[in-house]
Amino acid sequence: MIELRPYASLGGANHGWLDTRHHFSFADYRDPERKNWGLLRVWNDDTIDPGTGFPPHPHQDMEIITYVREGVITHQDSLGNIGHTAAGDVQVMSAGTGIRHSEFNHEPHQRTRLFQIWIIPTEYGGAPYWDRRPFPKADRAGAFVTLASGLPGDKDALPIRTSARVLGATLKAGQEAEYRLAGRHAYLVPAAGRIDVNGVTAGTGDGLAIADESVLHLTASEDAELVLVDTE
Repeated sequence: MIELRPYASLGGANHGWLDTRHHFSFADYRDPERKNWGLLRVWNDDTIDPGTGFPPHPHQDMEIITYVREGVITHQDSLGNIGHTAAGDVQVMSAGTGIRHSEFNHEPHQRTRLFQIWIIPTEYGGAPYWDRRPFPKADRAGAFVTLASGLPGDKDALPIRTSARVLGATLKAGQEAEYRLAGRHAYLVPAAGRIDVNGVTAGTGDGLAIADESVLHLTASEDAELVLVDTE
């Protein structure tokens, strides 16, 4: 089963400094059919104007993964971490027992576009932490690379406390790829381009909610940049 969730059907709002779209119920957007997908709770598609951002606010017991599509996001938190995550790179924040952080686009003339993904933890509590890592697009050309994971064997990925992995891939137009799901849920969004997955086509910003598919066969009809969450 693959359900297409077109970008135009997503919730969200334009707050002036922030244009946001929600794949799942979030803030003022409520849809009983889109509360979560397995352990995946939030997938927000945010565009943040230059010189603006989210002021300090708290989180607890949530795995938060930020995939930057364009520009730079600057993170600062109550643990003393300060870091800049640029387009194509990934940051994770495991909120654990509690953390406060801010996220700003300090670039004077460039907007920041990102996916912010929240996954429900399967290990609650624990010391909060934050980390970031570059993931060159050349390294994920033609196949999925694990960016963040709480599953065994994903030693090169950023760690998260949940039975899930976040993956990225880039495909040239006409290129094919495959991903095995083994009975789990998946949610896929093209950050750019257009993709066919087991006969269902999605464009930039569309969501594909996937269940009961053992293998995903992907074909890019345009150069595509993909983000996939594989979860219980």
